[in-house]
Order: sequence, then structure tokens, then C-alpha cells
Amino acid sequence: MTAPANLCRRFVASTRAVAAIEFSIVLPVLMLIFLGTFDAGRAIAIYMKIRSATFTIDAITNQYTSVQDSDLQSITGAAAVILAPYSSTPAVVTVTQVKVTSANHGIVSWSYSLGGSARSRGAAVTTPGSLGTCGSYPCYLILGEMSYPYTPMLGFFTSVANFTLSDSLFATPRSSKCVLYPTANVTTC
Repeated sequence: MTAPANLCRRFVASTRAVAAIEFSIVLPVLMLIFLGTFDAGRAIAIYMKIRSATFTIDAITNQYTSVQDSDLQSITGAAAVILAPYSSTPAVVTVTQVKVTSANHGIVSWSYSLGGSARSRGAAVTTPGSLGTCGSYPCYLILGEMSYPYTPMLGFFTSVANFTLSDSLFATPRSSKCVLYPTANVTTC
């Protein structure tokens, strides 16, 4: 038998270091799965904080009978506290009062935004159909909205591009029929 053929037979028959070779083949795949899971978990954690911030914005705003700019700055600033330890810099927080004029239809009474553009006064807003408990029209709703552009931390390992996490929530005013905003010339309901 020739030396090269004998060497090939011994190599094929050998079982030493097979686990190391298999591990070296599987390791890159396992690392991609781990890093992808890490990014997905981070995105879910931020989204849950966005949901919580949207609820908090509505829950605070609907307790006022009248708001000023300083009140709205504090209310929308609460989102930064909720988002911690994640950066609140890219977040856009908007609080809007919607005057519901008929089923599924309303118009913007006033709007305030931190980090973005407020909704235009008088702009149309589609309200959820499940809000048929209005009784008589017009009635008022507080709309809290938040969006956050999410950049995967380890995105170069995956094909997922940047995307926006967002949430919106309607709530009814608790202390009065509507929330007045004198700075925006909303002094009556």
C-alpha cells in the first residue's frame, strides 16, 4: 500500500478530535442565533416600555381639566423616565385631544408633541369603533402616541434593517368633559 493511501485510511478511521471539528462547524450558527435572540429581546423590552409610556401619558393627561405648556412638557417628559435605561432621544411623544363628532370620526382639538410634529388642529382622526359609549356627540378623547426608531445593536449579524416601534392609546378625560389648553386657544369644550 502506498503511503498517501494509508494516510487517508487512517484519517477517515480516526475518531480523535471529532467533537472539536463538529463544534467549530456549529459555533458560527449558534453565535448568530444567540446574537439575533439578544437583539429581539432588546426590541421587545423597548416596545414594552413604549406601551407603558403611552398608557402613562394618557393616564396623567386625562386627570387635568386644563393644561399649560409646562404641564405638557412634564407629561411628555415622563416618557424619558419610563424608557430608562434606553435612550429617549429618538423617541417622539405626542398628546392630542380629539373631539369625536360621530361614530369612528373625530377632529383634533389640540395637540402637543415632544421630539416630533404635533397633529394639526382640525385634522381628521379615525376613532376606534368600540368607543360607542360616547352617549351624545360631541365627546372628547385623549390620544397618546409614541414612536421609537429601533436600531438593532448587532444588526450586522442579521438581515433585519432599522424599524420603528410605536403605540397609540385613546382615553377619556376623567375630571371634566374635555381638557382645556388655553395656550392653543382651547378655552371651552
